[in-house]
Amino acid sequence: MTTELPYTDADVELALTNVRRSCLSLPEATEKVSHGSPTFFVRKSFVMFHDDHHGDGRLAIWCAAPEGAQALMVDAEPERFFVPPYVGHRGWLGVRLDVDVDWDEVHAVIVDAYRCVAPKKLLAQLDDEG
Repeated sequence: MTTELPYTDADVELALTNVRRSCLSLPEATEKVSHGSPTFFVRKSFVMFHDDHHGDGRLAIWCAAPEGAQALMVDAEPERFFVPPYVGHRGWLGVRLDVDVDWDEVHAVIVDAYRCVAPKKLLAQLDDEG
């Protein structure tokens, strides 16, 4: 028995295009498939893109987050933010992309994720560009 997802293939493509654009606009960020999903790296991973991960029914990203951000955002808006499996215990944040998405906010979350893992040299470059 298959459950119909609350989003379409076109939604997945649009979301991945927007996430990819945000991630790859950051200094030395790269993309490769990790654990079957598009994942973005700057030395270490900072964003993972997931479409119905293990049947969870979500279109989402999992991303590194500053200390305390996960609890704050999940408590404030649990319909948009969640604690992702596997990496949630490390403070990573799940961001739903199958709800009313504010792409400027998603970009800001991605930049915060990048800041959590990027080397100081690249953070200085990001700040100089910004």
